[in-house]
Amino acid sequence: MNEYEIMLMLDPELPEERQTEIIERMRAEIEKGGGTWEGHDVWGRRKLAYEIDHKGEGIYHLLLFTAAPAALAEVSRVLKITDGVMRHMAVLRVHSSAKREPVGAVPAVEAPAVESNT
Repeated sequence: MNEYEIMLMLDPELPEERQTEIIERMRAEIEKGGGTWEGHDVWGRRKLAYEIDHKGEGIYHLLLFTAAPAALAEVSRVLKITDGVMRHMAVLRVHSSAKREPVGAVPAVEAPAVESNT
C-alpha cells in the first residue's frame, strides 16, 4: 500500500451535489480496491493560467488516501471518463524529515586562518 494524493479540478459550472457525488464515488473506488480514505480538502474556485474548454476557472479538491497501485489505476481510469472532471493528477506522497541540500548546491568552505607576525 502506498500513500497518494490526487489534485482534482472540476468544472466550475457543476452543482455542489454533483461535486459531492464525484468525491464520494472516488472514495468508494478506493475502499473497494482495499485502500483507506484519509481525507478530502476543498481548495475552492481558482483562476486558471489558461482556459480549458473555454473556462477560465476550476474548482480544486485534494484527495488523500492509501491504496495499492492497481486501485490508483482504476481511480484514474474512472476520473478520465467522468463528466465534470477537467483535469486530475495523482502523485505519491513523500514524507521526509531529513534536511537535504538542494541539487547542485556547493558546500560551504571555510577560509583558511591567517596568522599575523606582528
